[in-house]
Amino acid sequence: MPTDDKMIEVISNETKDTINKMGVVTPTIYASVFTKYAQEHDENLVNEEELSQDIIQNKCSMLVEMQNSTSKNANKLSQSTDKAINAIKDKDETTLNEVLKETNLLREELEKLKEAVYKDELTLTYNRRWLHDTYLDEEQKHFKESGTLAMIDLNYFKIINDTHGHIIGDKVLIFIANYLKTTKYNVIRYGGDEFLIIFPSNVNIIKAQKILIQLREKIINTKLKAHKAEFITSFSLGTISFIKGASLVEVINDADKNMYADKKEIKKRVKGIEVS
Repeated sequence: MPTDDKMIEVISNETKDTINKMGVVTPTIYASVFTKYAQEHDENLVNEEELSQDIIQNKCSMLVEMQNSTSKNANKLSQSTDKAINAIKDKDETTLNEVLKETNLLREELEKLKEAVYKDELTLTYNRRWLHDTYLDEEQKHFKESGTLAMIDLNYFKIINDTHGHIIGDKVLIFIANYLKTTKYNVIRYGGDEFLIIFPSNVNIIKAQKILIQLREKIINTKLKAHKAEFITSFSLGTISFIKGASLVEVINDADKNMYADKKEIKKRVKGIEVS
């Protein structure tokens, strides 16, 4: 049975989650990890070369489309600017009003482009690119401002996928993401079943933990349905405060360590996905 794009994305995310925790990754290590997860999902990558070619072509087509859209919008902006300069010189209010309308339309186009670049396609949360461009310096290694970071990792997510299928798994990711968005803070899908929330400097680590623990209680007490079965889901969390200039890698690693302490405790209480 051929591997579809959704399954490739699932395997890729699981692979990235694993290698992100490694200090050094070679192509051979990446291939072995990817193959391991493919086997766990009973996927036989017999047409790997053809599959890779299709993915590359799709990504290139998307990049070309975005490049064309950016180029078109840049030209529009240049033309509108020229018109505005001439209208100001000539005191032509009619042309200025036209430029204003064109600029508003251009702004809408740019917002759509930003959404395509910065949003996770499945959960409509932000992605890593948005995190890097918004919070990090030009070298994309250090935070530009202080704040608190929370790492959120779903518990028993592989069991959900294995028991109810990956379509239900995707719906669970959307369900969790929508709950996290209710915090009104910035939510980033960092990996397959991992999310980050960035809290501003006026939200200390204790308040951030309180917000997420209350949210987790609501999620644990919500029964989800898959076909005729019911199940629950939960997440573990790790929070860490960071200062301006802090390394993203170090902050993520510290949050990850704190998360595993929380995971140990929450799994004493929530021992699976079965409805009690």
